[in-house]
Amino acid sequence: MNKVRREALQEISVAIEDLKSDIEALKDEEQEYIDNMPESLQQSERATMAEDAVTNMDDVISSLEEAISSLGESMA
Repeated sequence: MNKVRREALQEISVAIEDLKSDIEALKDEEQEYIDNMPESLQQSERATMAEDAVTNMDDVISSLEEAISSLGESMA
């Protein structure tokens, strides 16, 4: 792989890392929302939806980590 393509992949990898960080921050906010939810709402549909959102964001974060790793391997 030439230098130009390697640099382009590096830029993409950095952008994905930034997106991953943004999603992690949102996931943490959602988890904090769940943790501070009144006991009367902890078994509600709203709580379930929030927990599902956290799980989905965890899945997205894992996928982005895999993408970053694959890009790194491509640049080697």
